[in-house]
Order: sequence, then C-alpha cells, then structure tokens
Amino acid sequence: MEDVGKELNRIIRSRGVDGRYRQMMEEILADQDVRQFIEEHKEKLTQEDIEKSFAKLYEFVQEKKKYLAGDSSMIAPGYEPQLSLNFHFIDVTYVPTDELLRVKREEEIRNRVNSLDMPKDIRKASIRTFEVTSGRSEALEASLDFINQYEASPKMFHKALFLVGDFGVGKTYLLGAVAHELAVKGFETTLLHFPTFAGEMKQAISNDKVGPKLDEVKRAPILMIDDIGADSMSAWIRDEVLGVILQHRMQEQLPTFFSSNFNMNQLEQHLSVTQRGDEEPLKAKRIMERIRYLSKEIWVIGENRRNG
Repeated sequence: MEDVGKELNRIIRSRGVDGRYRQMMEEILADQDVRQFIEEHKEKLTQEDIEKSFAKLYEFVQEKKKYLAGDSSMIAPGYEPQLSLNFHFIDVTYVPTDELLRVKREEEIRNRVNSLDMPKDIRKASIRTFEVTSGRSEALEASLDFINQYEASPKMFHKALFLVGDFGVGKTYLLGAVAHELAVKGFETTLLHFPTFAGEMKQAISNDKVGPKLDEVKRAPILMIDDIGADSMSAWIRDEVLGVILQHRMQEQLPTFFSSNFNMNQLEQHLSVTQRGDEEPLKAKRIMERIRYLSKEIWVIGENRRNG
C-alpha cells in the first residue's frame, strides 16, 4: 500500500459519499491508532480490506472514546478496545485493563475465604496490618511458619494453631489475616464463629439440614473455629457436631485452627460439663485429644483492642 494518508483519502473519494457517512469515515480515518494500525499492516491490507472493515473501525473509534472517558455504557466496561488483523479483516478485541485484573484478583481472593457468621471486617484482615507487640509476636511468627510450610507442601499434614488469649487481643483478626494470606496463595479457608454455628446446627434439626451443614464444615480444606468454649455446650453439640468435625479432620489430616479465651486444659474442663450440669470428663478428653492432635497452643497477649 502507498502512503497511508493518500490512500485513506482516496478511499473516501472513491466511495462518493457525502453528509453524515462521510463525516464518520473521515473521523475513523483521522484516528491516530487507526492510521498507525493500517500503516503497520499495509503490506497485508488492500483498499477493499479496509472498506470491508469500516464497521469495526467505527466501533473501535467510538469505544475508545468511551474507554478514555470512563463511560460505563461501552460494550465491555473495564476492557480496552484494540485493533487486530483477522485474515485481511480488521477486527476489534477487548483486552482487560490492569485495574480490571486487579479487581478480579481481589474478588478471587475474597471468594477463597468462606466466612460463616464472622465479623465483616475480618475479610479485610491482613498480616501486614497485624500490629506486632511482644505478646503477639510469637503468634504472628507461628502463623507465618504455617503459611510457608503449607504453601511448600499442601498435601502433607501441618499442625495448625490454637490461639488463646483474653477478649479483644487480636485472635480472631489473626485468623482472618492468615486466611487472607492463604487465599492470596490460592488456598480456600472456612472461618466460623462456633457459638453461632452451634445455634444454627440446633435449628437445622427441624429442617433436616444437619448433615449438609456438618459436611460443609468438616470437609473444608482449611478450617478455622473461632471462639470455641465461649458458651456452654449441650452433649449433642459437643459429641455429634464438634466431635464429628474433629474426628473427620484428624483422620483426613486437614489443617484446623482454633481461637479461645481458654487454654487447652481449661477448655477440657469446660467441655467436661454439659449445659445440664452433667460431668463427662472422658468425652471432653476425647475432644481435646483431637484438638491437641490438630493444633498447638499459642498465646496472644495484649490489651483489649475492642475498647480502643
């Protein structure tokens, strides 16, 4: 093809058009990206090829305007229109922008964290914003060790953490931060607030949904049980819900985290007494054997940040 500018003007004259259509053609052929594309592919494009592609060229020019203006009415919001050559035919392809890729990436990460009855801000928890103090550094270091070891060998069994500490010291936040970091690395995690979950399981009896709800939790690739021991448990919740979950996870060697205001010995004592006041130390011991197998006790010490 000869000089691009002359050739484009020749196309307009050869069509013998006036009025609005001529203005459209002139607008298309005056676009710098269109001219550059035709120049770069002039050895492969004939006048007829360009004329046949006018509809696509017009689409490109109009959508590019909308893209640059941030107009949401464009054909594919978040995608940048680009010209491409498809066997002697100029076409428009839509390429995702860096911003769209970032948004999609963040959405994928959020979707890997299944939060059941947890505070909304836990989804925004991050290792980077976890404030390190002398009483919290051991828990952070243990969390990072788990993340690194699990990422390196996800099919091997890794003992998780049993975070123990007073109210408001950051146990739940740290669980959320670990879940987020694991999600960034491509792993799915389920976090659940155990007292709320226990109440839902009791309600599930009436509509025959105990099995499905139990399966969802016990089979989670990585499970985080928050606030275990916060309420007294019925024997049924302890043995047929918590016990079943822990037994399955121990057998399948699935990572299981816990947070509690009780240390392990205190939790065993707590679990030994049912809501009715019955003492069943042997059953509590069985539960704790599974918890001790799945996790190691780590203290989180500090001031109550909820009052700050």
